[in-house]
Amino acid sequence: MKVTYYIDIMSSWCHWSEPAWADLKKKYAPKVDFSWKIALMSPSDFPSSRSQCDFFYQRSGGTTMHSAYILNSGWLIEKRKGHYQAPNLVAEAARDFGFEDDTVRLALAHAALREGQDVGNLSISVSVAAKAVKINAKKLYSAADSIAVKNRVKQSTEEFLAHKVSQRPTFILESSIGDKAVFSGLVAYEPLAATLDAMTKDAAAYAAHKAHYGTAPIR
Repeated sequence: MKVTYYIDIMSSWCHWSEPAWADLKKKYAPKVDFSWKIALMSPSDFPSSRSQCDFFYQRSGGTTMHSAYILNSGWLIEKRKGHYQAPNLVAEAARDFGFEDDTVRLALAHAALREGQDVGNLSISVSVAAKAVKINAKKLYSAADSIAVKNRVKQSTEEFLAHKVSQRPTFILESSIGDKAVFSGLVAYEPLAATLDAMTKDAAAYAAHKAHYGTAPIR
């Protein structure tokens, strides 16, 4: 089984989905291969003002999501006009230094969405990441600003769009027998876990059948 988690670090819904992601990994690892990939939002996907952003945060936080807090819109710099690739580039670049897990991207999301830091500024994003893990800030900055990392992020975003979905987070669940389940915009643990249970059960049944009867006849 494989689960791919498509995210944009600046997405509030990705923030709300993190507990489900963590719980899934805790329950199903190492039976399931979990990975995350950047799926950049377009500039038009971002709020145009802090008041608009605060409206969205009020809707998705607080009592709506049974959360004790509302997200912080301080990261939104209106003159930037929706260009917030920097934290995503930094998280992707951190892979080149051995940080494949969630630590860097979670630190960046917390800095932006909880503390309101201007992570759209590449230097600030690099500083946040360097404090979260042991990494050389200058080398990380160079990597995040490199064509290679930008191309990887472009490629993973195009891969996301090829699934014909537009909401982040998106979870793609794939089994060894070719089954695929797509959850786009969902942040709840229960339907994801139920689907993983069903898919792993079917895959196990196929494996048991093959062990007993072998492969299918050619004709």
